[in-house]
Amino acid sequence: MKPRVLTEDFDESSVLRDLSRRDPKMGKLIKRIGPFQLKMKEEGSPYFWLIRSIIYQQLHGKAAATIHKRMRDLFDGRDPKPHELLAMDQERMLGAGLSRNKLAALRDLARAAGEGLVPTRRQAKLLTDEEIIERLIPIRGVGRWTVEMLLIFGLKRADVLAVDDFALKKAAMLLYGLEAPPKKQAFLEIGEKWRPWRTIASWYLWRSLDS
Repeated sequence: MKPRVLTEDFDESSVLRDLSRRDPKMGKLIKRIGPFQLKMKEEGSPYFWLIRSIIYQQLHGKAAATIHKRMRDLFDGRDPKPHELLAMDQERMLGAGLSRNKLAALRDLARAAGEGLVPTRRQAKLLTDEEIIERLIPIRGVGRWTVEMLLIFGLKRADVLAVDDFALKKAAMLLYGLEAPPKKQAFLEIGEKWRPWRTIASWYLWRSLDS
């Protein structure tokens, strides 16, 4: 079955009513937050999305943006294609501010993309969430959470629940009056009532920490 995505014409009102009916606490949160307004962070292919993700890991946004720009300047102001990244002198890449670990991760990503392991956006449309996760997590510097963020913000997948995301678990703890953030299995069980729109429920949980 073709994976469900959050297209511009999905019936938001119907989905929010259904979520509210199946989970009254989520319904109260939806009413308090208002309309669903998920912003997609990246519109490029999974390969280019992951380049940015690797560079930004464990860095403040401004510092990561500076390093990203310096790296792009080595390639005429754009992100490099896999063969270009692998051919670039590593010392020049390090000189742009990349750590050796991140450079190794980027090179592994480029190698995987060159071997066809990283799906294009068109290919990704035919793969399930788990198939994409299984293909990408062997790449150095790419964990399950990173791929889940790609699925949500890059590929607009509708039913993703990042069970290891601390902010989501903290929001769930507050929403349901738990004594501590739920463990993975408990969080999965809570999220079952949100299928097949767990991405939308996740967005409301994230927003609840801001409001």
